[in-house]
Amino acid sequence: MGFTHVPCSCLGDVVYAEFPAPGTEVLAGEPIGLVESSVAVCEVVAPVSGVVVDVNPAVEGSPETITTDPFEGGWLLAIRPSDPEEVGALLSGEEYDRLFPAEE
Repeated sequence: MGFTHVPCSCLGDVVYAEFPAPGTEVLAGEPIGLVESSVAVCEVVAPVSGVVVDVNPAVEGSPETITTDPFEGGWLLAIRPSDPEEVGALLSGEEYDRLFPAEE
């Protein structure tokens, strides 16, 4: 999981990021991390329930990657979902783009 263009455009320069270690159980809708930028401190909320299976080491050493390269190197973490219905309720990339089109 990671950020899209919407939060990236609001955050400014990210200076700190904190996420749970692999093996941590998370619940959908609950805070699981923290991102601090020059503009705000934001909680990161789990989109689904499950277990954290990976955390991006690149964002720990270079947290600015979260907003400078959100779709490649700036991903945050990976969660193995425990409830397929929660996954089905998420927006697809196409649905998200229709609701929140990127400005050109």
